[in-house]
Amino acid sequence: MRKAKDADIAVTESSGNVFADLGLKDAPELLAKAELTRQIFNAVQARKLTHRGAATLLGIAHPDVTALMNGRTTGFSIDRLMKLLMRLDNDVEIVVKPRPKSRKRSRLLVKAA
Repeated sequence: MRKAKDADIAVTESSGNVFADLGLKDAPELLAKAELTRQIFNAVQARKLTHRGAATLLGIAHPDVTALMNGRTTGFSIDRLMKLLMRLDNDVEIVVKPRPKSRKRSRLLVKAA
């Protein structure tokens, strides 16, 4: 097996959104949902909840908790994910501000505090 040299490897810098880099439709929304889901995962883990315990607390079915814990967000809107975070005793803050002229497109961004 040949060891690759640095010069042999083509590298493309990420845009910061893997979904956009993959050319997926609705990339900003997909990234926001992924970050919200990550925060749900972290909150469930921090509370040491079982999937069934999380399902009871969140008011959703056990299979839905399993899907979220595995990063699958199909069937979950951004709004629904934010409500789940609130049920896990998190504040969710939405900030709307003008896009800087230096950036070509508006963006949707989820940040964890």
